[in-house]
Amino acid sequence: MDHSSGAAGRDAADFYDANRHEAVPNQHDTPDAGLKNKKAPAIPVPVASGIASSINQESLRNHNLSVVLRSILHAKRPLSRANLADQTGLTKATISMLIAILQRNAVVSDLQIPATNRFGRPSTPIGFAPRTWAGLGTQINTDGYGYIIKDFTGEVLSESWAEKPMLHADPEQAFSELDALIRPAAAKLRRQGCHIIGGGLALPGLVADGSILLRARNLGWDHIDISQFKMVNSFGLHAVNEANLAAIAQIPGYATCEADKGSPDEEDTPVYPQSFIYISTDIGIGGAYVRNGQVVSGDHGFAGELGHVSVNFNGPLCRCGRNGCAEMYAGRQALVEAADIAYDDAAAAAESLNELLSRWGRHDPRAESAVDQAVRALSSVIASTVNTVDVDTAMLGGFWARVDNSIVQRISAEVNHQVLGSEAMDIQVIKPQVNDHPALHGAAEVGLRRVVENPLSYIEVSEG
Repeated sequence: MDHSSGAAGRDAADFYDANRHEAVPNQHDTPDAGLKNKKAPAIPVPVASGIASSINQESLRNHNLSVVLRSILHAKRPLSRANLADQTGLTKATISMLIAILQRNAVVSDLQIPATNRFGRPSTPIGFAPRTWAGLGTQINTDGYGYIIKDFTGEVLSESWAEKPMLHADPEQAFSELDALIRPAAAKLRRQGCHIIGGGLALPGLVADGSILLRARNLGWDHIDISQFKMVNSFGLHAVNEANLAAIAQIPGYATCEADKGSPDEEDTPVYPQSFIYISTDIGIGGAYVRNGQVVSGDHGFAGELGHVSVNFNGPLCRCGRNGCAEMYAGRQALVEAADIAYDDAAAAAESLNELLSRWGRHDPRAESAVDQAVRALSSVIASTVNTVDVDTAMLGGFWARVDNSIVQRISAEVNHQVLGSEAMDIQVIKPQVNDHPALHGAAEVGLRRVVENPLSYIEVSEG
């Protein structure tokens, strides 16, 4: 089976929903949909329509396969068939049949973990099969382009990043070079039996309908139809704002095992939540709002542009046309320029940021002043956003995750001071768990999530 093109006709918002876990019962007494100890509600099917009945059965099976996959994703420890039956409400016979389908397609496998039961038949835990199904995540950013391929266990099977200044780069050439970077690795993994599902294409700008890049000022690109590039269609990629994908990489159990996220061993390590705001910092600043494990992208997919919240009506003119945007104080380029290190394109270079951090560490007055001003801007934006959407966690991604923890603590204190409901809230400002090209990781998880949401578009049910 060739699964590289992904499911057709999926709406962008569908990829973000990580919270629908209910199993759907069947009106007939079949292993696909029986609920234990419950009477299944009637589902109207025309008596004379065998086709309609067949379609209905397939829909139920598809949904219940999805429920099983989500339960495995969110488990804090490996689950047995009996555990899955208890968690989903499906009968043991149904679970056994669904697991058999998933095993025939090498989606899950029995884990080789020693049984702990002293009496009776030992339980065999189920887990995702490694290196058999993988999501492809891609990105074109201000500092280069690259890809990552990762499986349901969270293992990275292949990755590569090409460092290159991309401001005013030719889009046709950029996509051609990205294609050339990916194809050899993808072909090798397919020869090894890995099914690669196209996921997200992370872009630093406003993206409409998963295919139209309206504006990416830090690339110098405007109104580009991403679907015109052959690689986008051949790999089944879906263009998404990079901050949204970076936020997805932080969501526990989105498309890789939750046991690897949100359950830290150290007491002083934060537990990563299902609801938060994510601030993506690069040359500019982006953002995303996550509620209950789902990116809230708005009616048009443009929600989360936190870098263009004005913190000073009389401030410097932003590229967006407004004055005093947070990006003009806390963006990487703005910080470097405020510290009098470099200007214009040179201020966007990675070495300029490294110099800023070095000078701040040496208590250089200009660097300290630039950072202090940025802290005030970020704190104001975070507090305003918390007052609007009512979450109690903010993640600082990108280069701000590289700053000293004392800076993060200062931002957290200022935010708590400014939030209206601070007496009843404890706002945490934390660094993200995934900060090395997080948009790539999130983009790959979008591909894996396609399988979780709609298994029968990718796997075969027939025995053999």
